[in-house]
Amino acid sequence: MAEFSPKFKEALSLVQKPGRYTGGEPGCIYKDKSKVDVRMAFCFPDTYEIGMSFLGEKILYDILNRHENWWCERAFMPWTDMKEQMERLDIPLYCLESKDPLCDFDIVGFSLEYELAYTNVLAMLRLSGIPLRAADRDERWPLIIAGGPCVCNAEPMADFFDIMQLGEGEQMLQDICATVEQGKKQGWNKEQLLLALAKIPGVYVPSFYDVTYKEDGRIEAVTPNRPGIPARVTKAIVKDMDSFTPPENFVVPLVGAVQDRACVEVLRGCVRGCRFCQAGQLYRPFRERSPKLISDSARALCRNTGYDELSLSSLSTSDHSRLEEILDNLNSWAEADHVSLSLPSLRVDNFSESLVEKTTKVRKSGLTFAAEAGTQRLRNVINKNVTWDEIEKTCTIAFNAGYTSVKLYFMMGLPTETMEDIEGIAETAQKVVDLYYSLPKRGKGKGVQVTISCACFVPKPHTPFEFVPMDTAETLQAKQKHLLESVRSRKIKVNYHDSTTSFLEGVFAKGDRRLAPVIVEAYKRGCYFDGWEECFKYDTWLQTFADLGIDPAFYCQRPIGLDEVTPWSHMDYGVTHEYLVREYQKALAAQTTQPCNRACHGCGANHLLGGPCFDYSQNLV
Repeated sequence: MAEFSPKFKEALSLVQKPGRYTGGEPGCIYKDKSKVDVRMAFCFPDTYEIGMSFLGEKILYDILNRHENWWCERAFMPWTDMKEQMERLDIPLYCLESKDPLCDFDIVGFSLEYELAYTNVLAMLRLSGIPLRAADRDERWPLIIAGGPCVCNAEPMADFFDIMQLGEGEQMLQDICATVEQGKKQGWNKEQLLLALAKIPGVYVPSFYDVTYKEDGRIEAVTPNRPGIPARVTKAIVKDMDSFTPPENFVVPLVGAVQDRACVEVLRGCVRGCRFCQAGQLYRPFRERSPKLISDSARALCRNTGYDELSLSSLSTSDHSRLEEILDNLNSWAEADHVSLSLPSLRVDNFSESLVEKTTKVRKSGLTFAAEAGTQRLRNVINKNVTWDEIEKTCTIAFNAGYTSVKLYFMMGLPTETMEDIEGIAETAQKVVDLYYSLPKRGKGKGVQVTISCACFVPKPHTPFEFVPMDTAETLQAKQKHLLESVRSRKIKVNYHDSTTSFLEGVFAKGDRRLAPVIVEAYKRGCYFDGWEECFKYDTWLQTFADLGIDPAFYCQRPIGLDEVTPWSHMDYGVTHEYLVREYQKALAAQTTQPCNRACHGCGANHLLGGPCFDYSQNLV
């Protein structure tokens, strides 16, 4: 591990949490720089605690470092106190393993998980001394790349990246590193390197595409400007989840991560088809990992890291067709090893006494269920196939098992929503409270606590609701006020999101390349850590939009035509435009669609597998 310089030691002595910046955690990987051909800095544009909770980084860190001649290291956005000291002392942003500045690396990769982290990307580049725009960097600078779900609409950040990765990175990132290694050895210039990278499935090179606009501001076309570059870039996927073994060791954080536990991904994709859910569309098709591989990897991970809590990660863990077998395999060793199991993505409609029994052998935690909407009509609109009877059954099982705390997730601002739907949120929570006190088996002398967590709905690309406008801040605030007035029990607690941050999220979710100057200017005016309430400068953002002559409402508060060219029309995530239109029209009619493991609805994602996603003759459900 590299020695700390006097300036570095001085900076650490003046910040609140120096452990964020020292590295040296158990599980770190160190290599001899003289024997490494490709060095990659994996950058997470948020704090250490947030970034160290991200499973994707752990997976890719493990995969890349299995190559003897590649070295993947980690960097995070310094908190405001450390950023100030680094700027004062002229300390460039560095990776935790080697302490080398980002400009010394071959590849600097960012994971774009959240739109409000965009200014943090610029802050990290600026702290590194790397030019912000790709057009200002030649082959002497690192290759700046991005992956993550926000790349599904890459355009607001396209000016800053040399390449952007659509889809899943396990194989794609290895192909990128191999191409960079080849380019270094053969002395390619940047144009030659980008042309070679563009041939990798899932790689998008923004500079190879031109965007033209109509007089009303909508996009006319997005067209390639080099021969052989595809008109649409198709995402990369891992067809067989067992082809990549989950990590059997993690870097264990010295400063507590938000999600500080062992974690194994059990499946990828989702069968549910919720119309508001971007992840449910982006990660199609549905693919499962085998129970034995899950159990073997989880056991090795817990033993190597010392974690005593294991989380089974996915968009919908309880939809795994062999979940009971997975839990039996895990419980064959977890209880003896004093490891507790956590299923963070349980669904109301397949919760059971068996699941409760198999996940509470060591310790019991609170339960969280996503009802999403307060009335059955609105749940049908969003295709959340959950009824009150199922909510009642689930809560009854939980209360009889000794649970006294339930969190219910809802959204407000959904398409076709009325104030009656808002009242339905409060009524649903009250019915859960009343249910608890009606049960004879509930814990004597114990009260119940029901927490309503209510997010502002942000229409996202590649979903059936990409066509709808987002509610205005005034409308959302009126709905939040009405919800608070509708709750009449002290047993119910209400949390809701700030509508101003949701508005900015919506702008960047549907934005285009014309937003890049706004992001740069807002950063120059002091905007970063926009996802943190104490740092968010909403008025500065609004003033920046006004000064640059850009109307942010144009992007998120107007309907998108069903035949309109969008900033993401040239990005193929498997689900067809025709399917999204069909689902949108069914939503307006409050018609539901069955989960796709019960019947295929022709979303188009199966072409990525080269065949059907499910064998319906086996009656999986």
